[in-house]
Amino acid sequence: MNHRQLAALALVAGAVACRSDTPGTAAAAQAGRGTDAAGASVTTAGGPLADSAPRAGRGGAPTGGRPVPSITLASSDVGLAKRETIVESVPITGDLHPLETVEVRARIEGNLEALYVREGQRVSAGQVLARFESSEQESTQRSAEADRASAQTDVATAQWNLEQSQELFKAGAIAERDLKVAQQTLDAAKAKLAAAEAHLRSTSVAERDTRVVAPTNGVIEKRLVASGEHVSRGGVMFTLVRSEILELAASVPERQASAIRVGQGVSFIANGRSFDGRVARVSPTIDPASRSITVYVQIPNADASLKGGTFASGRVVQRTLNEALTVPTAAVHQMQETGQPYVYRIAGTAIDIAPVQLGVVDERAGKAEVLSGLSDGDRVIIGNVGVLGRGMQVSILGAEDRGGRGGSRRGGRGGAAGGRGGRGRSEP
Repeated sequence: MNHRQLAALALVAGAVACRSDTPGTAAAAQAGRGTDAAGASVTTAGGPLADSAPRAGRGGAPTGGRPVPSITLASSDVGLAKRETIVESVPITGDLHPLETVEVRARIEGNLEALYVREGQRVSAGQVLARFESSEQESTQRSAEADRASAQTDVATAQWNLEQSQELFKAGAIAERDLKVAQQTLDAAKAKLAAAEAHLRSTSVAERDTRVVAPTNGVIEKRLVASGEHVSRGGVMFTLVRSEILELAASVPERQASAIRVGQGVSFIANGRSFDGRVARVSPTIDPASRSITVYVQIPNADASLKGGTFASGRVVQRTLNEALTVPTAAVHQMQETGQPYVYRIAGTAIDIAPVQLGVVDERAGKAEVLSGLSDGDRVIIGNVGVLGRGMQVSILGAEDRGGRGGSRRGGRGGAAGGRGGRGRSEP
């Protein structure tokens, strides 16, 4: 074998050796990339990352993942969907006023001789409240009584003369003309008696009007005159109120007008106490300016525990639902685009957005009926606790932890999760 043949054989052997080394080198490279991708899960102060293992990049280095936001809530920020009694009602508010206010006026003109009552005093119908000086009225009445007595005597005399004339006429002792004169005399006497009696009645009324009496049972609200004062006819002397029943005139929006009926029960709160009443009257027309109707509600007040002018808030009870699934009204939100109500439900350790269908809403009790979207026992977030979103991790502090971790109200990103104080959120 010559020199050239030996050189060719050497070149072929080197090429074969190179081809046999290529798979080993590729495997080693692949093994190196696999080692780089096998990283552990990384957490931040805001919570675990969105992916448990980050994906490898082209050069074999991990790219990392997007952290999942988290929030820490107090136990008072979490409520339950539970079954309980809820009341469907129409809210009303207004001032309570006495059922009737009466102005007692002077029926005659004269000087007041005496006053017998003062403000705040309870009086009965017919009770004397004041008295005018009455000597003139008494004299006129006595004169009228005398005139009536004289007229009665004239009637009796004329009646006797007529009877005698009738006997004499039958005996032929007098003419028919004399009988008619006797009859006319009796008629004139009776007319004078009727006039005397009418005059006596008018003077009796005048004498009676010198005594000012209460027209009904009630309480004296105002006394506007003083003893010895000269009062004109028709002048207001007292204001009398009937406070055994109080009445409230409340406006109800047009959309709720059809739900109001006479006789419906009404629950009230006034001066920190609860009272019950009923719908007494309902306006038959809607006010075109306010688009509302007026509802008149009456409340018994026999013990006078409520005063006129007291502000009261209440509700007209339409129906009571038992075993209704309810959530606090503070947990219900509305979507800006559609107005669809929803709640933030806590599913395990994450927040979910749960659209709900609502039924009866009891604003006074602060709860709403949920027809669909939640189950009994579901936990929901109450009120505005910050920015929330679906998938956000949540932890709830116990009552013993309230107000205390790290002295901070809100936590941020970075650091250990236990280092955040109070409620917080992390930004994605």
